[in-house]
Amino acid sequence: MPAARPIQASIPSVDRILRLASVAPLVADHGRDAVVAAVRAEVDGLRAALTRRRGATHSAASAEKIAAQVAVRLQADATGSLQPVINLTGTILHTNLGRAVLPQAAIEAIASAARNAVNLEFDLESGRRGDRDRHLEDLLTQMTGADKATAVNNNAAAVLLALNTLAHRKDVLVSRGELIEIGGEFRMPEIMQRAGCRLVEVGTTNRTHLKDYAEAIGPRTALIMKVHPSNYRIVGYAKAVDEGSLAKLAHARGLPLVSDLGAGALLDLRRWGLPQEPTPAEMIAAGVDLVTFSADKLVGGPQAGIIVGRRELVERINRNALKRALRLDKLRLAALAAVLRLYANPDRLATSLPLLRCLCRSKSDIEAQALRLLPQVARALAGHATVTIESCESQIGSGSLPGDRLPSVALAIRAVLPRHLASARVERLARTFRALPIPLIGRVHGGALFFDLRCLDDEGRLVEQLDRLPQVLKKH
Repeated sequence: MPAARPIQASIPSVDRILRLASVAPLVADHGRDAVVAAVRAEVDGLRAALTRRRGATHSAASAEKIAAQVAVRLQADATGSLQPVINLTGTILHTNLGRAVLPQAAIEAIASAARNAVNLEFDLESGRRGDRDRHLEDLLTQMTGADKATAVNNNAAAVLLALNTLAHRKDVLVSRGELIEIGGEFRMPEIMQRAGCRLVEVGTTNRTHLKDYAEAIGPRTALIMKVHPSNYRIVGYAKAVDEGSLAKLAHARGLPLVSDLGAGALLDLRRWGLPQEPTPAEMIAAGVDLVTFSADKLVGGPQAGIIVGRRELVERINRNALKRALRLDKLRLAALAAVLRLYANPDRLATSLPLLRCLCRSKSDIEAQALRLLPQVARALAGHATVTIESCESQIGSGSLPGDRLPSVALAIRAVLPRHLASARVERLARTFRALPIPLIGRVHGGALFFDLRCLDDEGRLVEQLDRLPQVLKKH
């Protein structure tokens, strides 16, 4: 061991580190200013650590070691904090992991729009300014039967914009059983408040009748609203009014009926053996005047909120000054249009749309994948954990089909330790997998780390990570 030296002598100077031959390539790649800042940050960090220890002496800090840490820091800064991960959580539409994975057609459309000037708001025929909604409108009206359509940056924005346009300083009737809160503490009553309208609750939490709506209509009522329960269900002694009956009441009183579908499947999912979910086309056919829904949930597209319905209402929404603040940029417009075009061929949708591909995977297919991966994962974890294949259930996620589960298969990883120590070890293993170059994100449950394979479209990416695992395990 080298002799301990005073603090001032144990840490090389910034200039000395910058003169190292190993630092020159860093300057070439990242720029001198960035390298100098990173070196100073490392040196300051070492000094602060020594000060906290209140020690007058410390082992000599190698300039080469500091330069290596600078290289790691610069690479992390260049990579950025947003990075690809492998979703093995069993939640297909995982909000924290970016929800729907886009199809190749949408990725190519984004790339083309990004590298080129495009006719976003330019009419090529007339040579005059055009409307960005026209890139989506025909696709959406054909699929939903609506007169007109528009899109904004997410469904919360779609609801906010519709309410602010149609019910500002007026009353909106909503069943108590539909006053939902979804992820991120998004609450329907608060959205209504921000939209500048007054919520009027009708019925009870579990039962609302048509007469409840009829009796609540007053001179300040602007519209009636139906809200999809999204992430929960009321079962048992429950009743809700269907859209057709509510539309007749609303129209008889001269009011529009607005429906927030939330996840918003564009087609009947029963076609692929999946649970039924109401579609915008069904709502329009039932007499709903305006329907809002998300593009990045059951549609399988980029983050966006879609509004379809009566021409006069959508045109009023488009004239709202808030629309400009909430509109889509060219990249999301290009991606969403590409996704919507895939729906023109429903027979191929289960292969062309990643979301539907994940939803439709059979348990036998997932089990075959688990059998291929088991020996490789077990070998990488030898001496640290055991790996078994176990049945599990996947969920759709993001408030989509909340009561439904899909049979799936997982790799279950358990620590080779006594039970009272195993829990902490499993959490440590989960952190280790998250520290891989492409992090593997699973879920810890019942003393085991589960890797649900339903969303593993490219198992080669997982296998590549296993080669790095022993090295990462040593650090953790």
